[in-house]
Amino acid sequence: MLDIAEELHRWIEEGRAFAVASVVAVGGSAPRGPGAALAVDSEGTAIGSVSGGCVEGAVYDLCREAMRDGTTVVERFGYSDEDAFAVGLTCGGVLDVMITPVGERAPVRTVLRAALSAAVRGEPAALARVVRGPDHLLGAALLVRPDGTYEEGEGEGGLGGGLEPVRSAAAEARALLEAGRTGTVELSEDGSHCPGGLTLLVESNMPPPRMIVFGAVDFAAALVRAGKFLGYHVTVCDARPVFATRDRFPEADDIVVEWPHRYLERVATDTRTALCVLTHDAKFDIPLLTAALRLPVAFVGAMGSRRTHEDRLDRLREAGLGERELARLRSPIGLDLGARTPEETALSIAAEIVATRRGGTGVPLTGSRVPIHHDHDHDHDHDHDHGQRDSARAA
Repeated sequence: MLDIAEELHRWIEEGRAFAVASVVAVGGSAPRGPGAALAVDSEGTAIGSVSGGCVEGAVYDLCREAMRDGTTVVERFGYSDEDAFAVGLTCGGVLDVMITPVGERAPVRTVLRAALSAAVRGEPAALARVVRGPDHLLGAALLVRPDGTYEEGEGEGGLGGGLEPVRSAAAEARALLEAGRTGTVELSEDGSHCPGGLTLLVESNMPPPRMIVFGAVDFAAALVRAGKFLGYHVTVCDARPVFATRDRFPEADDIVVEWPHRYLERVATDTRTALCVLTHDAKFDIPLLTAALRLPVAFVGAMGSRRTHEDRLDRLREAGLGERELARLRSPIGLDLGARTPEETALSIAAEIVATRRGGTGVPLTGSRVPIHHDHDHDHDHDHDHGQRDSARAA
């Protein structure tokens, strides 16, 4: 739902009644992941998407129905050989969608408003909602902030069942928030992790992940554009002020003139950060990579020929790095696309970053048996039973 936060926040501020459909679990080759949402207001205006087009019409109708009867439901859409052109996923996947009415006096409206407001302001927060459990708890919501404080929906809009389940839910949501992840968690009625109680979908709203490009070279300008396209906050860092300029990198969020390793030592990074070293100059690379390969970041890649890479490894060993740390280095950086131009090279680097993040192999999908969509980032539950109508719309 947070993927359409800006529009939904405007609707709430305008006092509109609406229903929101959120992907809560996927299986197989489903087009969109948990958290993707489509919303429909009382006038029939629709925003967002849950499937990229496969089931939008049916979900739209369900949203209109939910506004009429005020009931939260979970629907399953899948592929049916008998009726492949009916409503469903012709890609062969399975999609579980929760439809929640949000009327002017809906119990969850207050907490959803707070979650949407935080998302619009760019504040880190996690929205946890019950997607499997007793019917009366479906859609109940909890907003959790980084310091562990939380805000619960009013009355039936809250998790209920006493303080312990709420505390457990808040702790689990906070853990996913710290990792910048969206996923599901299982809680039993007493707040423990035994399946069979409640399943919560936790959507994390975090600032964009960081990409730091070291080396203000021609290839860097194209990589900055690719990084912005992928949703990164992109910084260019180079010790040479004549190259690290706004004129050369107009699309970068930050331009830093400083020795790379010194900048890396003082800047905040996390497990989503991508570090791209394009300088292929030992006086910059070695101290920088010595620091980078010891950080818990998502990606460390370095440009250079295979000969440069071998020489670099020897120098890094001399600097004290072990084989486990060296194994984290992606070099020569990028996937084998036969790239020549800066733009093609940036594409190959961006592709490797995505493959690393999502658990992809980088091999062509044509003729291969690797999954098109990987479950690398999310914990999915595909066997929802409670509060769910196992949809005959399964296409």
